[in-house]
Amino acid sequence: MAKVKVTVIDKKCFSDLQEKYLSNPHAGPCDRFAIGDTFIFDNFGGPEEFWRLNGHNRCTEVWDCISRYVYTALQGGSIMKGWTNDEKMMIACCNDGTRPVIFKIERLDPEE
Repeated sequence: MAKVKVTVIDKKCFSDLQEKYLSNPHAGPCDRFAIGDTFIFDNFGGPEEFWRLNGHNRCTEVWDCISRYVYTALQGGSIMKGWTNDEKMMIACCNDGTRPVIFKIERLDPEE
């Protein structure tokens, strides 16, 4: 069974959009993730630990955006064949349009 490594590779903040559209116009960048944060998934079919990492809850919006890639990779499938230069890797982001967090998702195959 494959493992999956998810790494935060970037964060963006669009202050102009926050000021125009958010109830808190000074929300700033996402405070739930930091560039370099890494998560390993190896429990396909077991309890989800993503929500309890580092002693606090993670964002459900992120999980909604990356879970399909994580589950595909955990089963040994191609994450994004023909789209990225490595079918075992995908770049994805959460859907927060004013402060997206960008993730690298990698399938880690078992050593043979």
